[in-house]
Amino acid sequence: MNHFDYINHTLHVEDVAIEKIAAEIGTPFYIYSTKTLLRHYQVFSDAMKKNGLDALICYAVKANPNLSVIKTLANVGCGADVVSEGELRKALAAGVPANKIVFSGVGKSHDEIKYAIEKNIHEINVESYGELEVISQIAVNMNKQVEIAIRLNPDVDAGTHEKISTGKKENKFGIDMEMAGQIYAKAANLPGIKPVSVAVHIGSQLTSLEPCRKAFSKLAETITALQGQGIKLKRLDLGGGIGIPYDKNDTIPPSPDEYAKVIKETVGHLNLPIMLEPGRMIVGNAGMMITKVIVQKNGLDRKFIILDAAMNDLIRPTLYNGHHEIIPIKQTNADTQYITADIVGPICESGDIFAKGRKIPILNIGDIVAFGSAGAYGASMSSTYNSRRLIPEILVDGNKFAIIRKRQTYEELLALDKIAAWLQ
Repeated sequence: MNHFDYINHTLHVEDVAIEKIAAEIGTPFYIYSTKTLLRHYQVFSDAMKKNGLDALICYAVKANPNLSVIKTLANVGCGADVVSEGELRKALAAGVPANKIVFSGVGKSHDEIKYAIEKNIHEINVESYGELEVISQIAVNMNKQVEIAIRLNPDVDAGTHEKISTGKKENKFGIDMEMAGQIYAKAANLPGIKPVSVAVHIGSQLTSLEPCRKAFSKLAETITALQGQGIKLKRLDLGGGIGIPYDKNDTIPPSPDEYAKVIKETVGHLNLPIMLEPGRMIVGNAGMMITKVIVQKNGLDRKFIILDAAMNDLIRPTLYNGHHEIIPIKQTNADTQYITADIVGPICESGDIFAKGRKIPILNIGDIVAFGSAGAYGASMSSTYNSRRLIPEILVDGNKFAIIRKRQTYEELLALDKIAAWLQ
């Protein structure tokens, strides 16, 4: 459930009309619903409690790193999963306690590791022998003892897009599960670090729980073997990855309750606290991208509707062939006429396409449309390609709204560059 509804025939986010915001700040922009964010978090948290799981939920900041989004979740007790120093700094700035932050990622710089240790975060997830040694050396130099998890790769195909699969041996993430005994033995003998957790994450946008069941079952067997070696674990990190519906015809993704039951069935007998890192599931359907028609173009074979948003604003369709529902902000009715058209942006790239051959209501220049399920990996992956400015982000709470990232000015865009002294 989300809080994007037509009221008096015009699309609202909670109690705010989208056309009101568009008139005030222009298009394009992203818009998020506080009520939806909180509901998704609460449903996920309640499912874990209902199934008797001691779970720390750490929002995957990469899905949407806006400070207000993170703060909204931190205020109800959510932790954070970060993959860079920048995300760590954002989580701390938004009020996430350091003891609820986990630092994941396949490659962390020395400076990032040092900063994470200085801040006494919950744990650092290690993904290679080399990283293990680096963290040990830095911790010793800082006279610190650091709790770590080792991320294992279970060689399980999550059945998702190849660019968001992370649990197969061909992927760059984690250490082969068969090598767990060796690396934990090594970690246990290195100074400055304390291996207290095992981590696994097999991919994103999962629409079936069977890959999870398979990966978690393998993990349980591995943990039992590690305990037989005398390795004492304090917790498990099971990652995230549960998907959301992008299209009304999509396979309905597993519910949090179904997910919790699989966790209980596969690793519940280990009696260890768990960490979970949902991102898309919390924020994906809590956001939309709003844009307007700037021109229509009719070719001999195709019709094109060209918007003022482009692939630099929302790259998922270009990068992942991602689908987003596209709806007008004015409600359709039984008399609405439809056409089939390609929905595109103005960038000089053939890949700047949001939808091919999409059946859509007839639109005129200036009409505003909304892209559904754009809260995750929309604004977070946006860029200034073609020297286009970053677009605003808006947060709605009831009948209030706030600009939580302003539209970049051209002066700010130009200020990012410096002309070399010898060219002056």
